Amino acid sequence: MKTAIFFWVKKMKYDVTVIGAGPAGLAAAISADKNGAKVLLIEREDKLGGVLKQCIHDGFGLIKYGEKLSGCEYANRSIDELMKRDVSLKLRTFVSKVTKKKDGFNLLLSSSGKLENIETKKIIFATGCRERTPKQVAIHGSRPAGVFTAGLAQYYLNVNGQMPGRKCVILGSGDIGLIMARRLTLEGASVLGVYEAKDSPSGLTRNIYQCLEDFDIPLYLSHTVTRLHGRNRLEGVTISKVDEKMEPINGTEEYVSCDTLIVSVGLIPENELPKTLDVPMSKYTKGAIVNQYYETLVNGIYACGNALHVNDLVDYVSESGEEAGKFAAIRDKSDAETIDVNFTSDFGYVVPQKIVKDSETATFYFRTSRIRENAVVKVYNKDEEIFRKKYLNLKPPEMEKIKVNIEDVSEIRFVMEVSK
Repeated sequence: MKTAIFFWVKKMKYDVTVIGAGPAGLAAAISADKNGAKVLLIEREDKLGGVLKQCIHDGFGLIKYGEKLSGCEYANRSIDELMKRDVSLKLRTFVSKVTKKKDGFNLLLSSSGKLENIETKKIIFATGCRERTPKQVAIHGSRPAGVFTAGLAQYYLNVNGQMPGRKCVILGSGDIGLIMARRLTLEGASVLGVYEAKDSPSGLTRNIYQCLEDFDIPLYLSHTVTRLHGRNRLEGVTISKVDEKMEPINGTEEYVSCDTLIVSVGLIPENELPKTLDVPMSKYTKGAIVNQYYETLVNGIYACGNALHVNDLVDYVSESGEEAGKFAAIRDKSDAETIDVNFTSDFGYVVPQKIVKDSETATFYFRTSRIRENAVVKVYNKDEEIFRKKYLNLKPPEMEKIKVNIEDVSEIRFVMEVSK
């Protein structure tokens, strides 16, 4: 008679679990550990650093470190610091399910075909963002080889050492697309042009100059790709002008011969897991609604980095991770009053969307909804102006950061005016 032997495995318990080990997740895990929490960091890939692993261009770290670093160098500084700390780390691990409990959360983890349950008091979602795909912008035609998102093309070239193509068209003037226009040119490809459906560029001004103008790569505003040509491999695309509603204008079609189309048409925060926990999302940022402590409206859940809103600089991504990690480690549920942050349609968004009335100041991030010159941003507590700042030039791709005194506020409203 055989005797069954059962092994009892103790379920690991943590104070803070960080999901995602890009720049926000690394910063959050380090910060939570610094502030006394027992921390677990989970990453689905086999290496830390997120998208920074494939970013060999410089321009990172000017705010955080005061010097220009490549994405890889920037990531390695955080990784080196993490390795000096007592943070538990799980690579090649997926969070399959999160269950809310009375005193925290239960996470079901999947790694190499094995399942594991862990318990945690708090969760920080630092899951980053993903690229919009060609399917999401509804380009007609078959599905030939040679169509890439900008991030995938970057991975092919910078990590795998493979050229995506030799004769390239880029759709969208997002920063990754602009950077890839330069990178492909340096590697010997011909970049025929960058086509943008909006009437202004989507990327940072510095990237327009450094990646396009310095390499004589043309930028066509109010243009888009409307059709792909080719069956096995891309042979060309149809380009059309668009109207003010970004609808193609009949009769403006132009055929451009190419073997590669790179799509850089925006990023979407990765928030599938928080949605399973009914975390309310902002219709403006597509990320969680948070207060100044990066707490969501579900107790014990925090969000930071590009999972919260798409940042233009990695330094701000790390900054939000540091703050989320600190507050997840030290804060208990607050009974202080919470008020909404309101803003006019002149703003694309303002983060945070809520304010807990238990601090003197709060840091806000915002984007304008369109290009504005000589604009004045004002913040009101009811009818009382409590903050103002003048900007010579506000552009939607460029995020702005301000610190506002919120002591004794009962209502917050952001207003933008054009000065004369």
